[in-house]
Amino acid sequence: MIVDAGPLILDSENLNSRLWALIKRATERGDDLHTTHPVLAQVWREPARQANLSRALRYFNIHALDESVDIGLRLAKSDTSDVVDAHLTVVAEGLGTFILTTDHEDMSKLSARFERY
Repeated sequence: MIVDAGPLILDSENLNSRLWALIKRATERGDDLHTTHPVLAQVWREPARQANLSRALRYFNIHALDESVDIGLRLAKSDTSDVVDAHLTVVAEGLGTFILTTDHEDMSKLSARFERY
């Protein structure tokens, strides 16, 4: 699973949240969790107040923005402009996984495999 900004914004600071339950389950089962540097740029605002976000990210593989040509092609094909969402889509496809997101409309436009959060 690769996690979009929405679940991290909504629940990373609440240790009793659905996100933390997913993190716990994934680590118990040995499943990989992923996100991207552009997602973190959307989420990270006040490190002093985001200690649990920092803790949560220890369980994630964080992907750099390396697939610029594929991302640009995806944006052109979908007639959209959100580089962060397109990057998530390209990375998720490369990993063979789905995106956990609150942004299902944009992910649908990008033909992404996603699960609503």
